[in-house]
Amino acid sequence: MEDVLMADDFLEQSKTGILIDVRSPSEFEAGHIPGARNLPLFSDNERAEIGTRYVQYGKDNAVERGLEIAGPKLAGFVKQARQWADGAPIYMYCWRGGMRSGSMAWLFRTAGLTTYLLSGGYKAYRNSFAQLLEAHPWQLLILGGPTGCGKTEVLHQLQRMEQQVIDLERLAHHKGSAFGSLGETAQPSTEQFTNQLHALMRTFNPARPIWCEGESASIGKVVIPSAFYALMLSAPFLNLEIPYQERIRHILNDYGTFQPDELILSFRKIEKRLGGEATRKAIECVEQHDLESAVCIALSYYDKGYRRSSGKQWPNQIPCLWEDSDPAVIARKLLALYENGCNVGIEQVQQLAKIR
Repeated sequence: MEDVLMADDFLEQSKTGILIDVRSPSEFEAGHIPGARNLPLFSDNERAEIGTRYVQYGKDNAVERGLEIAGPKLAGFVKQARQWADGAPIYMYCWRGGMRSGSMAWLFRTAGLTTYLLSGGYKAYRNSFAQLLEAHPWQLLILGGPTGCGKTEVLHQLQRMEQQVIDLERLAHHKGSAFGSLGETAQPSTEQFTNQLHALMRTFNPARPIWCEGESASIGKVVIPSAFYALMLSAPFLNLEIPYQERIRHILNDYGTFQPDELILSFRKIEKRLGGEATRKAIECVEQHDLESAVCIALSYYDKGYRRSSGKQWPNQIPCLWEDSDPAVIARKLLALYENGCNVGIEQVQQLAKIR
């Protein structure tokens, strides 16, 4: 086996070993290969100092200072890597696959640790996502529908049925509205969100369908990578519609347990677009514990926005008009719809989707 691996081989083979990122802590925090552990050759301040010396005094001066800084740490690096690896091979990368990872690889190999490097480093890994998307005719199926139609629950049911599913909102730690951060942990950076999506896509079979919820180009503060979003916009869009009261019930189940001040703060976020009077009424309903009325006010805003944006992004929608709002039932119907669509064509699928 080669000691330096291209991105695809590196990612596949690293599943059997330990993945180590030797970049600085801030670089790692901004984004890293999922599953990697950070063993920084230099701290953020040390890296900044070396970079300044490189610019002001040249490469030799920067390298000498780097050796002065790293020298006392070498034994600790080996001890930590040996503990993590526990006999397994080490797969290592830095930003470009240059001096940092090369130096650490030399150290680990000298200490008897089997070590492989990522050719081109983290930058090559990042570029490999676009290459992966271009390499296959991915079969995305976009599941859409207005707020409260239970799209996420349907996706989870499809996943339980061993379907390939991308839950973008789960990856983004956000439900995609002014209320979307409620109950969620801090969002990842857009860079790390992309890395998580990249890792998930590598587990999929391109010959099988991939179910994905329809989203705007951004989810909270996270931006969907443009190459993947282009695939979404070109995919069939199944527009899920269930009775209005069922949508309200779903929303109350999702958000009814949050504190009034949290809900009020979320309404304040959309006050300019919702309107002052509507916002005042919604807040009054929340304060009076009339959450159903507050939900109706919110839906009057979100439904208009959904029709406008989804119609623009996916003009050729397949309506799925079903009275039964049970996510498991809907998931089975969607699978049947897909299987029929493979055989009978889009016009017949549109008719099948209208069967209640």
